[in-house]
Amino acid sequence: MKNKKVIVGLSGGVDSSVAAALLIEQGYTVEGLFMRNWDSEVNNDVKGNQNNQDICPQEVDYLDAKKVATKLGIKLHRVDFIKEYWDYVFSHFVEEYQKGRTPNPDILCNKYIKFDQFLNYAVDKLGADYIAMGHYAGVRENETTHEFELLRGKDVNKDQSYFLCQLSQAQLAKTIFPLYSYTKPEIRALAHKYDLITADKKDSTGICFIGERRFTEFLQNYIANQPGDIVDIKTGQVVGSHIGVMYYTIGQRKGLNLGGMQEPYYVAKKDIDRKILYVSSTSDNSYLMSNECEVNELNFNVALANYFADAEAFTCTAKFRYRQEDIPVVVKKVGQDRILLTYQDSRAVTEGQEAVLYHGEICLGGGTIDSVNWNKRAINHN
Repeated sequence: MKNKKVIVGLSGGVDSSVAAALLIEQGYTVEGLFMRNWDSEVNNDVKGNQNNQDICPQEVDYLDAKKVATKLGIKLHRVDFIKEYWDYVFSHFVEEYQKGRTPNPDILCNKYIKFDQFLNYAVDKLGADYIAMGHYAGVRENETTHEFELLRGKDVNKDQSYFLCQLSQAQLAKTIFPLYSYTKPEIRALAHKYDLITADKKDSTGICFIGERRFTEFLQNYIANQPGDIVDIKTGQVVGSHIGVMYYTIGQRKGLNLGGMQEPYYVAKKDIDRKILYVSSTSDNSYLMSNECEVNELNFNVALANYFADAEAFTCTAKFRYRQEDIPVVVKKVGQDRILLTYQDSRAVTEGQEAVLYHGEICLGGGTIDSVNWNKRAINHN
């Protein structure tokens, strides 16, 4: 290990700080790399931006990363992937919202930025043998198949394998996840032990590398308002108005601004073409229930033949959202880049989100939920 060089994605947070410290203890030659992927001025990030400080949050993170690197006695590099983030992550994010879908930018950021642009820079420019990130996940080489398997993190509350489902064998082979066997409280305790400035720093929230925003306002920087009616899906009655169907998510309850109702409503269906947002009262959740969905844009981390006798149809478990409990699914191949997932009634399935498949602790991969077979979607009015 003393001859192996690891470049750690040092973000200025507690997880990456401890990841670097653990690798040093294990005998690796460690350096840090801080990446900046968003520029509010260049990207017209005006509406919804809540930063009122003299220094932007990214620079605060960079200064914290510098202090951690100094404390650990390692070199810290810095690189910008602003254009790459826009081209490979954010433009897709906007396009999906324009279609009325709900994308997950963290997954694309991992696939195209952290484990592609960052990895290539670390290897080609900094001479890295491996990169490391502060994700709560694991990777190991299977002694029989010699494949690299992506594993759930031991901390079930923090497991981030869901966001890593689009990684390839080549990416996994070059990656170390030092936090695999730790829980978040243990990482905090280690940060105090190492006397790191990030020990009690709050976890970052919001959009990957962008941060907290007033979301509807933020989207208006990139998607023009398209006002329309809010309609009760059962009665056909107009109960309110909206500024754009694409700003809402199936199942959303807050922010509908429907005053004077006898009971709360949730978003039941979106009609982008007619600019209609259909809602239902919370006493009837049937409009959220589905029992199958089609998934495309597939990536399998491993060869399915090594885990299932029939790769055309098999049974495993799936998550349709981060932190959701796995549910059993039947997987059937229905096209070159398309599978059908069948399951018992679930209310967590949303077009544009990621369906991630598991075989025990192994993440098999995932894909984008392209269409959902809703149990109750008929609209009996014009």
